[in-house]
Amino acid sequence: MSDPTIHAGAVLTGATAVLILGASGSGKSRLALALLEAAATGLLPFARLVADDRVLLEASHGRLLARPAPALAGLIELRGVGLLRFPHEPVARVSLAIGLGETGDRLPEINASWAYNGIKIPYLPSPAGVDPLPLLIGRLRGDAAAD
Repeated sequence: MSDPTIHAGAVLTGATAVLILGASGSGKSRLALALLEAAATGLLPFARLVADDRVLLEASHGRLLARPAPALAGLIELRGVGLLRFPHEPVARVSLAIGLGETGDRLPEINASWAYNGIKIPYLPSPAGVDPLPLLIGRLRGDAAAD
């Protein structure tokens, strides 16, 4: 039996990856492409696709690892266009999750987290109807400044 996957995306942004969560049609692939473009234009220092649509997660030694589903490795589906192929990372440690289409407070809980098999990582809710890229880049830059 193969390992289970979750409906999500993952993009390596520096040394660690962002896990992109949301319902079907919420913009996960669009955000993954926007992160890749942000790196290509210098808005982020680095971004590389890990997985789109299906992510294989593994809790290992206190870390959360993301891998692409083998059949989808290197592919992003762009609605209205089809499948696009990109270079990809075979595995990355996840350090942040963003949830697309969230409802809730205007200012998110500061210490919000998301957990998988006992591994908790920071969680950034992104409200429906709001472009998640500036929110995510702000968070990533803030995390980098804190390091």
